[in-house]
Parts: sequence; C-alpha cells; structure tokens
Amino acid sequence: MDTNGATTSSAAGGGSTSKSSSKKHSRKPVISTFTIIGIIFIPLGLVSLSASEKVVEIVDRYDESCVPSDYSNDKLKFIQNPSINKSCVRTLTVPKLMKSPVFIYYQLDNYYQNHRRYVKSRSDKQLRSVSDEKSTKDCSPEDKTVDGPIVPCGLVAWSLFNDTYVFSVNSKTIEVNKHDIAWKSDKEHKFGSNVYPKNFQSGGLIGGAKLNSSVPLSKQEDLMVWMRTAALPTFRKLYGKIEQDLQANEKIQVVIQNNYNTYSFSGKKKLVLSTTSWIGGKNDFLGIAYIIVGGLCLFLAVCFILLYVIKPRPLGDPSYLSWNRSPAGHPN
Repeated sequence: MDTNGATTSSAAGGGSTSKSSSKKHSRKPVISTFTIIGIIFIPLGLVSLSASEKVVEIVDRYDESCVPSDYSNDKLKFIQNPSINKSCVRTLTVPKLMKSPVFIYYQLDNYYQNHRRYVKSRSDKQLRSVSDEKSTKDCSPEDKTVDGPIVPCGLVAWSLFNDTYVFSVNSKTIEVNKHDIAWKSDKEHKFGSNVYPKNFQSGGLIGGAKLNSSVPLSKQEDLMVWMRTAALPTFRKLYGKIEQDLQANEKIQVVIQNNYNTYSFSGKKKLVLSTTSWIGGKNDFLGIAYIIVGGLCLFLAVCFILLYVIKPRPLGDPSYLSWNRSPAGHPN
C-alpha cells in the first residue's frame, strides 16, 4: 500500500479544501458595516428631527429693547445707575399650543463662564460644610470682607444672574415654579443644608443677585443652576417652569427687571420659553448629524459595491503566509 501517496493525496486535498474555505470566509464586512450604519442612522436622524420640530420655542432678545432711548448710546451708564427704573414690559405671542410644563430659560451670549480664572474662583468645600467656612484661598478677590469670610465666595457666585420675570395672560398672573430646577446631586451633596450666606454682596461693588441669609445653600436653587458653569460662551440656564398650557396666539405680557450688566462686554440677554420632547429641547443638529453620517455611509457602501463589481480585486491566498507554511522538510 502506498501510504506516502495516500498521505500526499490527503494533504493535497486538505490544502485545496483549506484554500476554498479561506476564499469563502475572507471577504471583509466593510460594505455590510457601512450599509447597516446608514440604515440605522438615517431613520434615527429623521425621528430626531421630527421630535425637534414638535418643540415649541419662543426666544426674545430684550437687552437692547429694555434700555430707554435716552441711554441708547450709553447703556453702561443706564445699567450702573441704581436710581433708574429697570422695569421693562415685553409682549410675547404663543405661535402654537405649548403644553405644560413650559420651561423658562435665560440665555446669555458672549459670556465666557469657562474662563480659567473665573471657573477656579470658588470653594466647593465651603459650599458643602459650615466647618470649611474659611476655605477661601481660591476665591480672591471675592474671598472676605472686614466682617469675615464671604459665603459663598468667589467670582462665580458673586456674578449670580439677577434679572427677574413676571408673566401674565389677560391681566392674570402666571405662577412660575422655581422648585426642582437644580440637579438633585447638587442639592443633596454639593450644597450644604447647614451653610448659610454670609457677608455676600456686602462690598462696594455688587456683581449680581443677593441671597437670603436665612435660607441654606441647599435651598438656593437659582445659585446652584448658576454655579454649574457653561462650557461655551452662549448658554441657557433654567429659570423656572410654567405648569399650565399656553394656547396658540395668546399674548403673554412679561415684566422684566433688567438688572444684569452684559453691556460692559457686549453681551446679549434673551428670554426663552420652550416645551420639550424625548430628545430634550429644540435641537436640529443631532438629527442632521445622524442623517449626514448615515448618508455618507450608504454612499461609501454603494461606491465599494460598484468598485467590487466593475473592478474586483482578487483575494490573497492565506496559505502563503509564513505562519501557515510548513517548515522545510516537514510535510503538512
């Protein structure tokens, strides 16, 4: 019996089977990957855009309109003069039904809360515990007064937003709910229930809103919202919630106390009323991004298919790889 022949034949047959199997399973899944991404991303983008379109939003810039004509050329003089009445009345028209809750935001433009010195000018230890009241080393120049340390200290707290809004429809005041506008983690862990404002905004230069010294920081939600510094120079912060539906074409009268100084750095102030959807507020960018990425993936998948059909590239034989080859003199 020619065992060598049988062995050789078997080896040859095995090699042939190996090559055939290798060719069958060596196709790269690039085309299918791009196709799957495109099929998933494009519908997701369309759904996101649809949800964003259902969000009803009113945006009203008031920083220029709320300056009397006598001070139109010197807005800084207007905002820095405490004897001038800062009240301003604006009328907003509801474009279509806004179901409750309607979220109220204030938007600031050209305001760099992410500036390094500004962000560092605070004391998280002091905010958490009364025992760290004197931990103000990072808060200069708003660290202390002649009467002792400032609580809360630092430029972030000192510059607390202090414009106010009162809403009414048909001469009937709309209640604004200012509870639960801050993060739960901030209320429970970052701002102490035994820490009270002390010597705050008592210096010669007032930066923004004052705080009720009889209310602990864990209850001062406007402060908590403000202390979460924004990453970009244009940002919105939650002011409160209107917990009633606003009907289409209703006229909302807003009495604004235009107190906050954005004129010294050419900033802008806007009042925003908005509903929400499952993606949050109005955000077309997310849907557009999904559609662009999905469309690009489908385009690349089609290009690869055409390239494969018109000019196919022969697959390499992995049996020629060094780790698949037998050492010299040793049969497979």
